Amino acid sequence: MGSTRLPGKVLKDLAGETVLARVVKRTRRATLLDEVVVATTTQPADDVIVRESERLGVAYFRGDEADVLDRYYRAAQRFAADVVVRVTSDCPLIDPELIDTTVDAFLKQKADYATNALVITYPRGLDVEVFTAAALAWTWEAAKESHQRTHVTPYIYENPARFKIVSLTAEKDYGVFRWTLDTKEDLEALREMYKHFADGGNVHWREALALAKTHPELAKLNANVQQKALREG
Repeated sequence: MGSTRLPGKVLKDLAGETVLARVVKRTRRATLLDEVVVATTTQPADDVIVRESERLGVAYFRGDEADVLDRYYRAAQRFAADVVVRVTSDCPLIDPELIDTTVDAFLKQKADYATNALVITYPRGLDVEVFTAAALAWTWEAAKESHQRTHVTPYIYENPARFKIVSLTAEKDYGVFRWTLDTKEDLEALREMYKHFADGGNVHWREALALAKTHPELAKLNANVQQKALREG
């Protein structure tokens, strides 16, 4: 709830559902996941996140607000995870098929870490990261820089000699499209996109891409929004 650019963003309404509900429900449709857990903070302001999680019937864990790496590590321990799949709660078009594709590549290539976000070729808002509990534990011990604690995985991809890393890319570069939620402009763009689908909760990312291509005015709504630099928090 403490987002600096759009406070309370994950509980904003998006076509009759909260953004968090959209993310949880779309993530649950991935076939290679055993459990979905909302990793929120111990801050009183995030009590509403817990209540929304309970309403959705999804498990949750509460940890440190600033040290997100520690929160992930302790959540993985609590739920006895062998593998952790990281999806951020501000991506209401996260695609279950892309989640499965990333997990499948991770498993087949016996990776320590697999992601479709090292090289941005998918629209922003479709990022998936998969890593072993062992890689997470190593990172939790070794990561010292502030941005490594805030963003969970930078230590892994900043130390490729220590980990087997698999990077997935789209067949073309669609990175110009922005489907993540950081600002009121992003929210306006996502709401307009959802209006075009009878059931936005089930829309495939390629359907959303086709819409974005045929309605360039949608992309213009948040075209000026800049992604925060890694070390900005």
